[in-house]
Amino acid sequence: MAWGLNSLIPRLRSLPPTTRLVLSRLVPFAAVVSAGLANIAVMRAEEVINGIQVYDDEGTILGKSKKAGLIAVGETAASRVLNAAPVMAIPPLILLTLQRQEWLANRPRLTLPVNLAIIFGVSVVALPLAIGVFPRRQRIAVDKLEPEFRHHLYRNNEKVHYVWFNRGI
Repeated sequence: MAWGLNSLIPRLRSLPPTTRLVLSRLVPFAAVVSAGLANIAVMRAEEVINGIQVYDDEGTILGKSKKAGLIAVGETAASRVLNAAPVMAIPPLILLTLQRQEWLANRPRLTLPVNLAIIFGVSVVALPLAIGVFPRRQRIAVDKLEPEFRHHLYRNNEKVHYVWFNRGI
């Protein structure tokens, strides 16, 4: 992915040089995200096809749900993008902006320390937020699952509204 994008971006003559520069700084982000998404597609396709286990409040396995599997795999894919964005997309864009400023342009030796400081700052603030967007154990309304789960709507003469599933990582 990185090789292909790095060879494609210089050929985009219709784009302004500034846009091509920004795109070239985002190549590592695109490569990491595409690799993560390909990994999820290969490793977790079975969860979409066959479903994942859903549980009641007491931890009893109720069966496998394809809809819960699709949600789990979809959210995992989204979380891979969100986890990569703070470290791989934000710092290069901030550094690009700072390199255009006279202060950093006159002090090229500070580029590396400034870049590391930006990565550290973004990692401390944004990465925990990105990781926490989708909880690992989630609940889903029973009426959003397949029809075969409808018989689990009542337990001990009480209506069950939600069941749980493990999204994974």
